[in-house]
Amino acid sequence: MDSDEHKRVLDPEHDTAALKALTHPLRIQLLGLLRQDGPATASELAARTGESSASASYHLRVLAKYAFIAEAEHRDGRERRWRALHTVTSWSNETMESTAAGRAFVSLARRRQIEHLERSLARHEADMAAGRLGEEWVEPSGISDLMPRLTAESLTELFDTVAAKLEELTARDAEDPRAEQVVFLAAGLPLAPHEPAGPGAGPGPGPDPGPGPGPDPDPDSDPDPAPDAHTIDREDLTP
Repeated sequence: MDSDEHKRVLDPEHDTAALKALTHPLRIQLLGLLRQDGPATASELAARTGESSASASYHLRVLAKYAFIAEAEHRDGRERRWRALHTVTSWSNETMESTAAGRAFVSLARRRQIEHLERSLARHEADMAAGRLGEEWVEPSGISDLMPRLTAESLTELFDTVAAKLEELTARDAEDPRAEQVVFLAAGLPLAPHEPAGPGAGPGPGPDPGPGPGPDPDPDSDPDPAPDAHTIDREDLTP
């Protein structure tokens, strides 16, 4: 694992168990909430996700086992508070492509990012409607849908340029009281041209339906299958 203060870099050969742990959809959501909203208890996260406190507590401990999160300072002596250890999880697409586990993880992670975008859009619209965000955010907010023709090298350069500019602007606005948390997702997905229909072939393909649902995590492959609820309940609170 290569990591620094802000980034956790996963490798399919050295982080096999961590990858399997992170393929659970609730764990991805819990990790995202800790990164987005800061430290929280299992009970607080359960309320946000609609899960039980017991289930949230168990999955938080799995994330801690594989060094995605750690215990935070407690507000009281009863329930653990958890914090994310990094602001982003990263990987090399080329390295992930070399193993079945890596490919499955990337596919699932991308679909979870799309779900995160949908939740963020709903929250943004609700915040604007309720006046929790000022009118200055109306114009710059939005989603772009572009279809440029690029080489692989140009797409790589585009991502690098965006990342560098985002780091620059984040540092510039760090102490600005006007700054708000902004959900920023970037996608670059090359598409091969549709094959022309041959003689006697039926109608061509219809509109691209987009990606199907990601692979469901195999319970047998989970390095930490959930114990029964009674075991979780007993371990939910710290002395």
